Amino acid sequence: MNPEQAKARIAEIQSAMERPDFWNDSAAAQRMIKEMKDLEMLAEGGSRYDRGSAVLSLLAGAGGDDAEDFAAILFRMYDGYATKKGWEVRRIDENESDHGGYRSITFEIKGKGAYGRLKHEAGVHRLVRISPFNANSKRQTSFALLEVLPELPEGEGVELKPEDLDIQFARSGGAGGQNVNKRETAVRIVHKPTNLSVHASTERSQAANRERALALLKAKIFKREEEIREKEVKGLSIGATTANEWGSQIRSYVLHPYKLVKDHRTDAESHNTDAVLSGDLDMFIDASVKSELK
Repeated sequence: MNPEQAKARIAEIQSAMERPDFWNDSAAAQRMIKEMKDLEMLAEGGSRYDRGSAVLSLLAGAGGDDAEDFAAILFRMYDGYATKKGWEVRRIDENESDHGGYRSITFEIKGKGAYGRLKHEAGVHRLVRISPFNANSKRQTSFALLEVLPELPEGEGVELKPEDLDIQFARSGGAGGQNVNKRETAVRIVHKPTNLSVHASTERSQAANRERALALLKAKIFKREEEIREKEVKGLSIGATTANEWGSQIRSYVLHPYKLVKDHRTDAESHNTDAVLSGDLDMFIDASVKSELK
């Protein structure tokens, strides 16, 4: 259900509430009121934050050095897309490998409408190519997971209780785990009720990284609650589907034996792999937006 459909259903429920017999069936009335509240959240969450900035996190999956290199390739792709849009990219946390890849990297893309566009990129991405790390020139399949969060306005989002947080401090590290900062400025926060965790390490002070991590955690919890609400509205159990299953990729980037980038949700595809990996993503995002509005 897209935001416009949610708004239409809200109008139906409001019309029903105006009828004098609405409360004759108290249980049904309560269910409709709960549905309306969920739909209001869905309608607001699906459009309000679309106009703002986004926070992206890439996590290397199966594939070792190749997967870490793929995460770096995807980072450069989104950095290129942001540049084309006139948006600003700012790194929040990075865990770099010895080969210049990323085990994980979190970065903010600041710009009008960034979240509304980039939220369609969330999911598992798959790369097929001749491995530059394999002496036998074998074909390698690698995976990377992209999470996209909205930037919540200050003061919005869930209230974080101190007793629910496990806050840890560490030295900010460089490639291969080399410490580049002797002070413990990097921050890791775990939200105990949900077991969600966030990292922030690129700010110069511990306090700044802590503030950044708390904002990121709020967005992560908000996104999780939004996904739960959407599934409930659609009548799905919470465990029925998950966007983060490594087994169901949203897009494949094939560089050998032929060149093709294909989105498995919309069937949009391009043979110009160099252009796509440089940031030409609008055809894929436009197809996802069109599919969502159906």
